[in-house]
Amino acid sequence: MKGYIHIYTGEGKGKTTASLGLALRALGAGKKVCIIQFLKNGEYSEVKAIEKLKGLYPEQLYFCQSGAERELFTAMTKKDRIAAIHGEELFFHFLDKESYDVYILDELNTAVHYELISAKRFINKIQSTKNHGEIVLTGRYAPEELIGAADLVTEMKKIKHYIDHGVKARTGIEL
Repeated sequence: MKGYIHIYTGEGKGKTTASLGLALRALGAGKKVCIIQFLKNGEYSEVKAIEKLKGLYPEQLYFCQSGAERELFTAMTKKDRIAAIHGEELFFHFLDKESYDVYILDELNTAVHYELISAKRFINKIQSTKNHGEIVLTGRYAPEELIGAADLVTEMKKIKHYIDHGVKARTGIEL
């Protein structure tokens, strides 16, 4: 299937949520979906839901986290780079085999921003694949190289957010 490259980026809330909504729609249409989360390694609420969905769609849904265990807002380490490269290699493996119809690479933009993954190499690999399916890249800081290669770019813009008034991330809403 000839697919398009989607980017969900920006400072606003909803990038991962939008991509997971697309995953639900694709699964409902009988498509195969691969979700790889970069820079994440933990029991976020979406992970619990995805694990349950895998039970309903065992042949259609693949999910993994490709992030080192780390504290939020700390400096990137060699372990982060190794984990990001592992996720990228896994994606390329599936892409070469045309294993899935939809690939969601959550926080890939951020991994590129922190130079854990090369934007140029990533784009070249995708462009050398004729039938790559839909590819969704999420995360803040989408670089111009990725934006230029994308077919659809949505910027989530924060107008107002309760976090600015000291409200911490809440389970089931942000976590």
